[in-house]
Amino acid sequence: MQFVDLWGQMAQHWGINRTMAKVHALLMVAPQPLTAEDIMETLQISRGNASMNLRELINWGIVRRTSMAGDRRDFFTSEADVWVMFQNIMRERKRRELDPLLDRIGKCIEAAGQKPLHPEDAAAHAAYVAKMTELLQFFTVFHKILGKAIDQQPTILSRLTQMVDKMI
Repeated sequence: MQFVDLWGQMAQHWGINRTMAKVHALLMVAPQPLTAEDIMETLQISRGNASMNLRELINWGIVRRTSMAGDRRDFFTSEADVWVMFQNIMRERKRRELDPLLDRIGKCIEAAGQKPLHPEDAAAHAAYVAKMTELLQFFTVFHKILGKAIDQQPTILSRLTQMVDKMI
């Protein structure tokens, strides 16, 4: 349970629901798939909380519903491949956070395209536009790198990490 608690605590720093992270951690370390009841009992959470978090983890692509021969209940298991799991997490975070950020910064630049009403505001306006443009360029590069990373086969990512380790 130490890892489950750690994963839940870390989730808060990542902007992820603590209970969702604990459900995910429990499934990652469980030796076999678990039922919602197993999860509820282990984490001391309600059925609704377990159900909502399992559904969200399934939507993220890092947990899947499965079945066991001779048992009619639904079982849940985490993505076994750590590289695939983190690609799915990166893909979802990109979609939820980075894509909207790029769009909003672009709109800030577009809105700033108008000249300031007062000449004394011209320098501040130009500095603002320059900073927004710099941010847009940075996040566009980050967006491209992240996009390439999540589109690669996990074995390629692993080799790329090894190459980076040798460079650093």
